[in-house]
Amino acid sequence: MASAIHMPEPLCLIENTNGRLVANPKALTILSAITQPVVVVAIVGLYRTGKSYLMNKLAGKSKGFSLGSTVQTHTKGIWMWCVPHPRRPNRTLVLLDTEGLGDVEKGDNQNDSWIFALAILLSSTFVYNSKGTINQQAMDQLHYVTELTDRIRAKSSPEEDGVEDSADFVSFFPDFVWTLRDFSLDLETDGQCITPDEYLENSLKLKKGTSEKDKMFNLPRLCIRKFFPNKKCFIFDRPTQRKQLSRLEELRDDELDSEFVHQAALFCAYIFSNSKTKTLSGGIKVNGPRLETLVLTYVSAISSGDLPCMENAVLALAEIENSAAVQKAIAHYDQQMDQKVQLPTETLQELLDLHGACEREAITVFMKNSFKDVDQVFQKKLAAQLNKKRDDFCKQNLKESSDRCKALLKDIFTPLEEGVKQGVYSKPGGYRLFMEKIQELKKQYDQEPRKGIQAEEVLQEYLKSKESVTDAILQTDQTLSEKEKLIEVERAKAEAAQAATKMLEEMQIKNQQMMEQKEKSHQEHVRQLTEKMENDRAQLQEEQERTLSLKLEEQARLLKEGFQNENKRLQDEIQKLRKKKEQAGKCVLS
Repeated sequence: MASAIHMPEPLCLIENTNGRLVANPKALTILSAITQPVVVVAIVGLYRTGKSYLMNKLAGKSKGFSLGSTVQTHTKGIWMWCVPHPRRPNRTLVLLDTEGLGDVEKGDNQNDSWIFALAILLSSTFVYNSKGTINQQAMDQLHYVTELTDRIRAKSSPEEDGVEDSADFVSFFPDFVWTLRDFSLDLETDGQCITPDEYLENSLKLKKGTSEKDKMFNLPRLCIRKFFPNKKCFIFDRPTQRKQLSRLEELRDDELDSEFVHQAALFCAYIFSNSKTKTLSGGIKVNGPRLETLVLTYVSAISSGDLPCMENAVLALAEIENSAAVQKAIAHYDQQMDQKVQLPTETLQELLDLHGACEREAITVFMKNSFKDVDQVFQKKLAAQLNKKRDDFCKQNLKESSDRCKALLKDIFTPLEEGVKQGVYSKPGGYRLFMEKIQELKKQYDQEPRKGIQAEEVLQEYLKSKESVTDAILQTDQTLSEKEKLIEVERAKAEAAQAATKMLEEMQIKNQQMMEQKEKSHQEHVRQLTEKMENDRAQLQEEQERTLSLKLEEQARLLKEGFQNENKRLQDEIQKLRKKKEQAGKCVLS
């Protein structure tokens, strides 16, 4: 984020009016100006549970996100606050505070589900905020997590069996942090002290049994374990006396419960140190404009009655960015050619070598800024534009050379033409003087620098245009016999034929050079594409390996807990993932 751009206060990013979600243009404009990668932290939870206070602490402020002090919910929609990251100067911290879930005044559970889903889709760290302990009531209130597969699609088309693999979600779901407010229990089990993280893990253990009640007990726990392999838990004491809570944002730390202040500091330190850059499948780091596109894509899908689809969002983002990548590459090519090329060049090869070097850099720029270029549609557009640029330079090079050579010939041969007009060569011995003068002027012309690739052709055209004058001077020169005149005519024809042969050979060489350059261009595109595809494949395999490792860890826990049925389901997912990993390893450039 540019150092001059700061948000003094939060701004609504996604407005929620009468159950309709709309992206706020002012907030999107702010996002579009953030060129740095973003770390996105979103918080959700029941209304009046103190979400906004934690977000203000992350922003380093006591005020900002509206806290409210009554039973009425304050935050509507999703609010955004972009601040410089306190630990990473090359990142921007984007904080998303959502409206309270379960607001009795709103009475719209579906709207809450969309807010919940959007918070997950947009964030790299997802904070679920609740009060009290992790009991069944708390789990029931987190029913939104059980609806995720009904609200979000990972791929535009389902698997062959019509069921999406949770691994597809894990690859782009955020890290999960559960914050427990006003926690009053001792963290102990079987007389042993445990950590908040261990408390969370114990709370997520499944219950054996096949009854409907057992299934309802296990469902949210299974979903959390399945979708969020990276989990963290923080507990918070009550910050102050109940009567003081309405003044919470006005109170100094020394006026709050010291344990609460310490717990809030631990939470902020963890978020600052561990929250990752928002990253899409394929290792694509999200900056402000990319986050803007994701917001627009998801909100548009919801508004039109469709399910937000991660794959479609990435493809929509790729469409925008790949088009921009082509423009960046062309702009780089134009800049480099403008700096390095001075027309006319002495040879065609000189121009083609300069083009090749600048083209290579342009392709590199494109590869760096593009992703998921399906069927290389945008790379082909770049190649077509670069080919046209090369051809245009070649045409301009011809023209510049031709114009310069014609101007030189006019300057150099004007004295000769004036002499012809004055009859200097229309006398005995004039033909010899005329030919000597032409040779002298040709030598002068040859010595002129930077004539370019048209030097010989333009000269021959000029001399050909003077053939009638030369012939007239030859025929009127009385010092030459008829035989000598015939010999001169034949000599001139031979010279002209030799010059024509030379120009034809040069033309063939130029055509060969052009063909070789086109092949080099094609090979350079293939080389850089192959390199990029290899990197993408390695990235994909790394992601799949990470997901597979998480799945195996979960499988081990299920086996330890004795859940054979769930283990079988997970084993099927693991087999699918291994198959995908194997296929990714075999991908080669066609």
